[in-house]
Amino acid sequence: MARTRDTDACPGALQVHQAADGALVRVRLPGGAITAGQLGTLSRIATDLGGGTLELTARGNVQLRGIVDVAAAAEVIAGAGLLPSATHERVRNIVASPLSGRTGGNLDVRPWVAELDAAICGEPSLAELGGRFWFSLDDGRA
Repeated sequence: MARTRDTDACPGALQVHQAADGALVRVRLPGGAITAGQLGTLSRIATDLGGGTLELTARGNVQLRGIVDVAAAAEVIAGAGLLPSATHERVRNIVASPLSGRTGGNLDVRPWVAELDAAICGEPSLAELGGRFWFSLDDGRA
């Protein structure tokens, strides 16, 4: 089957996918890290501007469906600290051992997640990575 798009169609918080139920916004959570306040903010966006649910993706990100005001949602997402780079927002797929630094494992990879995210956002050429490209960090528990 021939590709019908010239660019990567993987959604983000700024470049969204128009689904049958409205705009689909995907928020990258490097290493799956999110604070209670940030989760509450996403919940409010989903309730006030969308279909009312949050979905966890296979790469540990969160998506919101049926968003009616994408610009307003993006502004709130950025204000919550969940959009550190407008140019690299779709390529910050960093998957890490979810219990790293909390229990078990050989080392705590959480500091590496933050360093890798900053390095990705700091390299302009990496903005061209596909939205499905991911980095993976394991703490030794496999």
